[in-house]
Amino acid sequence: MGGIINLVVVLSLSLSFCLLPGTASAQLRQNYYANTCPSVENIVRAAVTKKFSQTFVTVPATIRLFFHDCFVQGCDASVIIQSSGGNTAEKDHPDNLSLAGDGFDTVIKAKEAVDAVSSCRNKVSCADILAMATRDAIVLSGGPPYAVELGRLDGLSSTAASVNGKLPQPSFNLNQLNSMFAANGLTQADMIALSAAHTVGFSHCSKFANRIYNFSRQNAVDPTLNPTYATQLQQMCPRNVDPRIAINMDPNTPRQFDNVYYQNLQKGQGLFTSDQVLFTDARSKPTVNAWATNSQAFNQAFITAITKLGRVGVKTGNNGNIRRNCDAFN
Repeated sequence: MGGIINLVVVLSLSLSFCLLPGTASAQLRQNYYANTCPSVENIVRAAVTKKFSQTFVTVPATIRLFFHDCFVQGCDASVIIQSSGGNTAEKDHPDNLSLAGDGFDTVIKAKEAVDAVSSCRNKVSCADILAMATRDAIVLSGGPPYAVELGRLDGLSSTAASVNGKLPQPSFNLNQLNSMFAANGLTQADMIALSAAHTVGFSHCSKFANRIYNFSRQNAVDPTLNPTYATQLQQMCPRNVDPRIAINMDPNTPRQFDNVYYQNLQKGQGLFTSDQVLFTDARSKPTVNAWATNSQAFNQAFITAITKLGRVGVKTGNNGNIRRNCDAFN
């Protein structure tokens, strides 16, 4: 983001985790830090709330950071690592350059707050802090509260090369979305639920310019786009727009985490192809219609999906540690 959250929710992890879905997440549990740092959730929540009071971008930036972390090598805070020496880290891969600095800052500030409590110092992983901060950002923007499973260790590697092919593109169709999710133990329903994170997102114009200017030989504008919305997008994103310009992904309730995302899809107001396809494809349309009218059902599905997302590729034992600084290896 340079303020944006622009990619749908899809994840990735190595084949070994796919083959052993139960082992990595076996250690995760609620209240993991009850004996070592019992106030950790309150500390993190306070830090996220302070950051939120400074900028709303905290919300989409933190949520998107969590997704991009979990998609690549699992939920291990490897996306936060800075490039150094001869290593180009995950965050400097082209697909991650649009991650907003406010997301990274949220985690780093929360880690500092946790470590300022002597009994908690170096006891809580950055991966767990990111998971908690994501939940707090969702709740602060009106989304459903949920208990976060904890017990992740921080990853020991972070390379830009590991990101290749692991993050979804705005042009993805339903088959591409479903195959990415299914490879990581997530269902079509999980994918549709997690896509709703775009209810609080931003996007640079370049991510959807093809839909409003050069969609196909027959149609300059994507025919699945609401014509009035397409005109508005053209006004906000003229052909030679400043590449730093970002617009809301939800044109109606951009600062509210809600099911209006699905109502927008019904009206042809999905910003990306990968958003609108959830309504235009007959296989996913019934779910969109159901959640557009039932926020409680959506909230429950979202909680289920983001909990499953948080179990992806969790590091245990010698495969991870607790970083002293979230953006550098120990």
